Amino acid sequence: MSSNSNLVLIFDTTLRDGEQSPGASLNEAEKLQIAHALARLGVDIIEAGFPYSSSGDFKAVNRIAQEVKGSIICGLARATEADIEKAGLALEPAEKKRIHTFIGASDIHLEHKLKLTKAQCLEKAVKMVKFAKSITQDIEFSAEDAGRANPEFLFELIEAVIEAGATTINIPDTVGYITPFEFGHLIKSIKETVKNINQAIISVHCHNDLGLAVSNSLAALLNGARQVECTINGLGERAGNCALEEIVMILKTRQKTFDLFTNINTVEIARTSHLVSNLTGFPVQKNKAIVGANAFAHESGIHQDGVLKNKSTYEIIDPAEIGLKTNKLPLGPRSGKHALKSRLGELGYDLETAELESAYARFKELADKKKQVSDKDLISIVDERQRESVIETFFVLERLQIACGTGLPTASVEIKDLKQNTLLRTSALGTGPVDAIYQAMKELINIPADLIEFSVHSVTEGIDAQGEVTIRLKHQNKVYTGYAADTDILVASAKAYLNAANKLLEKLI
Repeated sequence: MSSNSNLVLIFDTTLRDGEQSPGASLNEAEKLQIAHALARLGVDIIEAGFPYSSSGDFKAVNRIAQEVKGSIICGLARATEADIEKAGLALEPAEKKRIHTFIGASDIHLEHKLKLTKAQCLEKAVKMVKFAKSITQDIEFSAEDAGRANPEFLFELIEAVIEAGATTINIPDTVGYITPFEFGHLIKSIKETVKNINQAIISVHCHNDLGLAVSNSLAALLNGARQVECTINGLGERAGNCALEEIVMILKTRQKTFDLFTNINTVEIARTSHLVSNLTGFPVQKNKAIVGANAFAHESGIHQDGVLKNKSTYEIIDPAEIGLKTNKLPLGPRSGKHALKSRLGELGYDLETAELESAYARFKELADKKKQVSDKDLISIVDERQRESVIETFFVLERLQIACGTGLPTASVEIKDLKQNTLLRTSALGTGPVDAIYQAMKELINIPADLIEFSVHSVTEGIDAQGEVTIRLKHQNKVYTGYAADTDILVASAKAYLNAANKLLEKLI
């Protein structure tokens, strides 16, 4: 990692804060898959989870620490010995590891949540940083709700924890309340007031409740912060966090303005965004900056004319910079395996033989239904296959027949029980075709879960476009996300249900 004072470290918390988005539940294998993607992206620090919070989170952090190389692997811990010790155990196999401990710093948190005086908070923070330092040298300390904290106390707290051994000081706008002018001034005041601040890196963690997470992060960087905590697609609690793709591309596109840079390999951005969207079940809004479907679309005739003459007239970013490439040769029903492998390589996918065979089979199936298979279709195929490979499969869809219209919608479903090697069949009525499918599925699989969300969107434009379906099943306050894509929305709906059901069954058995 460079020591250049103009380098901005990217601390990704998709697997910790991002997963706290309601419904964004990920299993261990899915977290590992995202962690590998973040490492390819060039993320400096991956906050892999909160090891003390659950055995599942501990196992996921531990596995990421074992298998993911290149990035610093970080575990979150409250300012308690039990939390810090658990984080240390989970991170033990990591080549490079960081413990991130935190305590509330605002009067609101001290009085109402922690029931601590400022003196008690200070003493506890120092003690816990020293304890964490006995486990690893890389310690990050967060003063939770720093944006609303008393500045004099905040300065005293920062100085004390740096003296105790903290190497990164995080200043979070925990509730997304502060404005860029105020936040920039706060960071500048810390730089000017805290005597030993040069012994640590200032980090910022901004929430987006007022839509200011990226702006606040930029204001902090302009005033001396050199680490930004962010998430892919801006995922996170409530309105989310500073979006990694936005902060990175702002610094790259406006490099002369900010004179700052990151270690991010930007051509991996689109691929990572799509992966996180699919695994969490949170579609990216079409007009989302950088990674939205419309980010590089030009509807206006004036805009189209300008782009055709010179892309820079209306495009400030080359789509290729984030990994979006225009098809040079169309892929269709007659395209061979070599052509598919070559195109996937251009998109950043290096598939093993078995993975390529599986992707090619799905490609041929799709190519028979569409005149031309786009790059977005290919990304969807690979991500779907990789998603299926990280869960144990109990049931697969064999046949589906739907009767609907003004009468009673009916679904006839046949699924294969892979464990028993038997075929299960039934028919069911519903309020619509999708409801009929799910009523039949529930009867066949007999799982105690409620369908709480169903969404569908197209991968590409056109009548023959693939539809991506995301559903969520809820069982005992735990949410299981299912995803599938197909040119037939009803088939995708059935497969998405089975994807979620297989995840649930994996936990129950």
